[in-house]
Amino acid sequence: MKRVDVVVIGAGAAGLFCAAQAGQRGARVLLVDHADKVAEKIRISGGGRCNFTNRDVTPANFHSRNPHFCRSALARYASQDFIALVQRHRIAFHEKHRGQLFCDDSSQQIIDLLLRECDAGNVERWQPCGVGAVRESARKDDAHAPRYEIDTDRGCVAARSIVVATGGLPVPKIGATDFGLRLARQFGHAIVEPRPALVPLVFDAAEWAPFVALAGVSLEVEISAGTGKQRGRFVEDLLFTHRGLSGPAVLQASSYWQPGEKLQISFAPGTDWAETLARAKATSRRRLGNELATHLPQRLAQAWLARGGLPEDRAMPEVADKPLRQLAESLSGWRIAPGGTEGWKKAEVMAGGVDTREIDSRTMESKRAPGLHFIGEVMDVTGWLGGYNFQWAWASAYACAEALANVQVSG
Repeated sequence: MKRVDVVVIGAGAAGLFCAAQAGQRGARVLLVDHADKVAEKIRISGGGRCNFTNRDVTPANFHSRNPHFCRSALARYASQDFIALVQRHRIAFHEKHRGQLFCDDSSQQIIDLLLRECDAGNVERWQPCGVGAVRESARKDDAHAPRYEIDTDRGCVAARSIVVATGGLPVPKIGATDFGLRLARQFGHAIVEPRPALVPLVFDAAEWAPFVALAGVSLEVEISAGTGKQRGRFVEDLLFTHRGLSGPAVLQASSYWQPGEKLQISFAPGTDWAETLARAKATSRRRLGNELATHLPQRLAQAWLARGGLPEDRAMPEVADKPLRQLAESLSGWRIAPGGTEGWKKAEVMAGGVDTREIDSRTMESKRAPGLHFIGEVMDVTGWLGGYNFQWAWASAYACAEALANVQVSG
């Protein structure tokens, strides 16, 4: 039986970084992953250029049932720390939008960085290698003996600690599974119901019929979703699709939206539509359709007027006050209930996961099973769109690796 200090299950962003950091601190680390290719989710992220972090990361950029959980790890390993690592590896990068940092060249550069860091920590990597049963060792209470035994395709491994870095359920075609959630349940952990997040939203076909022709139309909106403390509000670009809504605004809102709830959308954020349309009626000779098209994409302006039964060719001074007020209300507060999401195949991340109230926020160690750690997306911590989920991977992995530094088994 092979003996190591730490087995990290999952060679994605969090797993690779944790293995590297723990190895560089002296732990004997074995990294195991069932997939043929390493870090495939990193490779496809950010359009192939990997939005590896955001310059401005705070706990407010994360969604969780336990919102304070992420504070400690994010404070101890900030985005500036990972930026410094990227710079040490001489990877050129640029800021694309609102602090989002991307590689100039390719996502493969981040993968190569992580692999070099693993090499520096003498991390042993088994890939592809499936993991089967995980059980507590008969000598788990001996401070110098392995706590766990793990069956793998390459034989049984004994380790003092296990790190579950298996990620979430999105994009099953590249190897996503529920292994981490099943393992958490095996050791008594509660699971916050997983659901697709950062995902396009779809609508009932009959309800969406008036908007099908708008597919491809994009504009900036203010969007809100969720209720109470679990409510998110964003100003981002929205994209109409044949089946519903996408674009950064909707992806952000999807993390907060719950089935049966309505989205609230305001077109042209910052515009006082009642005042704008009243002033146009008093001063403009344009037709209603042309006036609205000065503020919105023309196709959307036409469809919106048709939806409200307003003639786009009517001159502004001839439009009655009541329908003009109703138009203003609809433009500033469109409320619409999605029928669902595009699902795991289109989701960028998983919302929900292992309940963080049963995990130590300083060490990522289970409060139920000593030596069992969870990092990254498998936990109920979901970042906004824009590099935040990668920063959570780095930060949670770093916190875990610090705790693993002194974990060693005899023999």
